[in-house]
Amino acid sequence: MGFEPSVDKARPGGLGVRHWQAVLLFVGMMINYFQRVNISAAIVPMTQSTAGAPFYSWDTSDKSLILSSFFWGYVVSQVPAGLLAKRFGAKLVLGLATAIGGILCFFHPIAAKSGWQSICALRVLTGLVQGTVYPCVHTLLAKWVPRTERGLLTTGVYSGAQFGTAVILVSSGFIFESSMGWPGLFYLSGGISLAWALLFFWQAANEPATASRISKGEVEYIESLTGSNSSSQSMPVPWMSIFRSPAFYGLLAAHCGFTWGFYTLLTEMPTYMSMVLQLNVKSNAFLSSLPYFAMGLLCFVVSPISDLLINRGTISITTARKLFNSIGQWGPMACLIGLGYMTADEKTWAILLLTLAVGINAGCSCGYLINHIDLSPNFAGPMMGVTNGIAGVTSIIAPLVVGAIVSDEEDPSQWRMVFFITGGIYLVCNTIFVIFGKATIQSWNEPPSTSSTMTLRSHQENDSKSTAPTSDKDIRY
Repeated sequence: MGFEPSVDKARPGGLGVRHWQAVLLFVGMMINYFQRVNISAAIVPMTQSTAGAPFYSWDTSDKSLILSSFFWGYVVSQVPAGLLAKRFGAKLVLGLATAIGGILCFFHPIAAKSGWQSICALRVLTGLVQGTVYPCVHTLLAKWVPRTERGLLTTGVYSGAQFGTAVILVSSGFIFESSMGWPGLFYLSGGISLAWALLFFWQAANEPATASRISKGEVEYIESLTGSNSSSQSMPVPWMSIFRSPAFYGLLAAHCGFTWGFYTLLTEMPTYMSMVLQLNVKSNAFLSSLPYFAMGLLCFVVSPISDLLINRGTISITTARKLFNSIGQWGPMACLIGLGYMTADEKTWAILLLTLAVGINAGCSCGYLINHIDLSPNFAGPMMGVTNGIAGVTSIIAPLVVGAIVSDEEDPSQWRMVFFITGGIYLVCNTIFVIFGKATIQSWNEPPSTSSTMTLRSHQENDSKSTAPTSDKDIRY
């Protein structure tokens, strides 16, 4: 069903099936981040002598290769994952990928015994299956999330990435000191992944019309407010139109900037805290998780504010996306500049700045992250595959840049250069998004012969006046 602004659909009362789907995806994001973050936490005890656990003499460049190898597979699978989700349904692709990733977790301790090359190979395979996550989740959100709730539900789902990161980091210290040692982190990640995949296959649905135990009223409400066409599964992706769109390149730049900064800190923060701030493994694990708890919590602060400003007509959708993305990238840029001058004697300030640098990234959840769905609900998944794939290249380069710059992990001046480079990338990439970004549905979202979503686009062309609600009932919600 296409979107018709003239249709006045009342929001079903209480919690609906769309909220349950969002909870499933939130937990799924957490668990998939267990799979990708466990190596960042485990790399420290894997290379240090601790009682009862094996350790390996890998140098800085070896560790940088291990941390970046995940993204070699991750980049390759992005676009195919978006197309597979569109063709076979995101539920099947995401569920299978999470289960396979869980199985791969069990093999990490065995691979480590064979050398860092074996771990790299396993991380490439993990990246291949993890590359399905964002395109599949975006495909599902485009079908399930009404535009009046887009900020809160989309941000809520993706905040699972931050909470997953925080949980794995804070729990890792206790796991490392238990009888399981660092291998336990991989075994637990794998078991939880398999359990979630079974629940997801049982409870999830590709779209409202195919969900069980959903009311007709909720189906009509969702379908009238998504802008996603039910026949989009058979529609060809308009690649040429996408790659000619300035708004797409603004989105791509913002995605690349966020990814560089986020993954530089994610992969290198445990090492920085251990070597420069001289924190022990248990303190390191807890404090490394703190910024991600902050970011997850702030996601639930900024998203209602964004929705409120848009739904009340205070600011346009495009302005909201640019405003919150600027907060999410230029704020951390300032924090990283200050962090570059911190030493081991200033642990408290350094931890505060690190927490802010990651936590303020929450603004991006109401910026570029939703923008794929703004531009094209029908092709949000394939578009996410493209931008996340290209941005993933920065995830490969960033740890390698750190490895090239940081020859002495205890030298604060070398880490200062890393933080300055990251801040500069935030500055440039968000500036491009501010100049070229848009949040109106583009003409290539549907073929010219299809009028439903084209009608929505025409109502949103004047973005300074176009806000999410189109009726009195919509405004209430």
